[in-house]
Amino acid sequence: MNQFLKHSGVEYPIIGGPMYPCSNPELVAAQSAAGALGIIQPLSLTYVHGHDFREGLKYIRTLSDKPVGFNALIEKSTRKYHERMANWVDIALEEGVRFFITSLGKPDWVVERVHACGGVVYHDVSEKKWAQIGVDCGVDGLICVNRRAGGHCGEMTAQQLYDACAGFDKPMVCAGGVSTHQDLQAMLDIGYQACQLGTRFIASQECKVSDAYKQAIVDAHEDEVTTTYKMTGIPVSIIKPDFVELEQLKVTGIIGWMLRSKRFKRLARVLLSVKTMRNLKTAIHKKDKQSEFWMAGKSVAGVHQVLSVREIVKQLMDEK
Repeated sequence: MNQFLKHSGVEYPIIGGPMYPCSNPELVAAQSAAGALGIIQPLSLTYVHGHDFREGLKYIRTLSDKPVGFNALIEKSTRKYHERMANWVDIALEEGVRFFITSLGKPDWVVERVHACGGVVYHDVSEKKWAQIGVDCGVDGLICVNRRAGGHCGEMTAQQLYDACAGFDKPMVCAGGVSTHQDLQAMLDIGYQACQLGTRFIASQECKVSDAYKQAIVDAHEDEVTTTYKMTGIPVSIIKPDFVELEQLKVTGIIGWMLRSKRFKRLARVLLSVKTMRNLKTAIHKKDKQSEFWMAGKSVAGVHQVLSVREIVKQLMDEK
């Protein structure tokens, strides 16, 4: 039995990856309506797309009554941020969300709240040590982020990450490098129970980003996707613009020094992330293809046209 399908209540082993700033509510609802699992990214819902959080959840429910999930970014930051995220988790539970994905932190408090309401928690991991933390906290599954992922990516191949984490005996979801039916089937053959896709769904009709961003994904080759620390202080996969040299993607100066310092590394990441969040909020609407670093993964190799979410899901499942 596919444990992911049992945990999520969806028809297909597909998760729409939670993306800042690309996860607009219409995209999330369309993914769930098509039989996949749409995931609410709270900062996208509120900060980028302007919805009150609870009202945004209710709006998604008017578009689809199928299950949706919620992405809790739980990296240690300020008390105010933690309180806001905890409040969002509580509201999501009150509104009937029962599938949660935790990212960038120790998920014990999320697990406690979600399990008390009969829900499940899957934890983002890029290597075995992060999986161990999640398992020790009682998570129900693992989102295994490999080196082909867009946005924040890992350093291991999908096979290496599966082998590293298989011993935990938890359902595993492959995140990274999937945009076609063949990609999806290859990951299921390895032993993954589902795949999480972000890049493929950016190039969809329902995603509210600029046509330039979507076309950049359609036009890109996988060897044009590279990583940079300049956006958040940890590796982020982007389509390298023609006008930017690889050397320009490195972090230098005082911020570079801070990233190498144990004492100031976290502060440097916060400073970079805040700046990037502000830039991305406006950049996704720019019409100039060369005006921004577009986040995307190696799966651009299989993206050749902008389609509706339903068409994308059908293609992934090889349904005519």
